[in-house]
Amino acid sequence: MDWASHYPAYVATKPETEHLGETTMSQIASLDREVTVADIGCGFGGLLVALAPKLPEELIIGMEIRMQVTEFVQDRIKALRNQNSASRLYQNIACLRANTMKFLPNFFKKAQLTKIFLCFPDPHFKARKHKARIVSPTLNSEYAFVMRPGGIVYTITDVEALHKWMVQHFEEHPSFQRIGKVEENEDDCVKSMMVETEEGKKVERNKGEKFVACFRRLQDPPWP
Repeated sequence: MDWASHYPAYVATKPETEHLGETTMSQIASLDREVTVADIGCGFGGLLVALAPKLPEELIIGMEIRMQVTEFVQDRIKALRNQNSASRLYQNIACLRANTMKFLPNFFKKAQLTKIFLCFPDPHFKARKHKARIVSPTLNSEYAFVMRPGGIVYTITDVEALHKWMVQHFEEHPSFQRIGKVEENEDDCVKSMMVETEEGKKVERNKGEKFVACFRRLQDPPWP
């Protein structure tokens, strides 16, 4: 995955090849660090904007399947960067259009991510549509593949049935363990997830309930 166009402030060029002892003029654009945080189904980018100053050393990507919403978030980030051109603020966030349910491993290598956010995903209420939910045994294995041991998957929804579904499927997966409430409540990312997303604000206005669960990626057991 070529991330250079999404994070221009973090581009570090290096020689592509050497020819007859002399470095060619052709250069490859690469980043001086990896993308390590993903907001899957980022919506209108509220969490991305909130996380940018909280995780200043991390590159954060929002992934959204709706084209017009993706373009809105990209324009929002561009405007924020222009407004803060004297600093690197908001240079560490970006958004791209992607269907992560089909192509997540195409974007990240094994054990690349430290945090994944699944905020207010579509509940797909009808039983025949449950296979389209963003949490499932197959997708959880993909999350496990791209996450580093010790990394955290953050989930939040205002639908209790979906919350129980996500908890059940993550707890049944051998690569994840649920984080306790004390650690969860002390996590600044959880606090941001609760109040900074557009869906979260809507639930707040309607005096609805929010259900949070976080899961740590476990170390893989040694080969026998």
